[in-house]
Amino acid sequence: MRLLDEPALRSALVALLGRYGLTIEWVGDGQSIRGSYHGEPEAGLLQSTLYLRHDTPLHSALHEACHFICMDPARRAALDTDAGGDFAEEDAVCYLQILLAGELGVSRADACADMDEWGYTFRLGSAGKWFEADAADARAWLVNRGLAAA
Repeated sequence: MRLLDEPALRSALVALLGRYGLTIEWVGDGQSIRGSYHGEPEAGLLQSTLYLRHDTPLHSALHEACHFICMDPARRAALDTDAGGDFAEEDAVCYLQILLAGELGVSRADACADMDEWGYTFRLGSAGKWFEADAADARAWLVNRGLAAA
């Protein structure tokens, strides 16, 4: 599982997520991660700040960031740990996190393998199979909101 322990990856993540109005606050090793819904070392999210440690998995950082990206401004302003959203949004979040991993130079196969290892569940049994054969609705959700190309 890819962690945020590489300086180049951390810098690229800061630049990528900054485009969406997210700020990253790095938490020291052994310190508590504010706003972590799944518990440490998973990413935390409070309003427009993503809390990460060097041992936070990349997929976790991207997943929480994508929740923020998919939200409307009112939900962002009230965001505290639990991103909420419905099933359609959750699917869109998963799809977008795979796309954004690619922007960081992480292969689709590696991004999906990390999701599978963590325990994401999809109807076809894996993130990769879902992305390739069963995610048209998630892509359409993103396209309709201007978050993915048609």
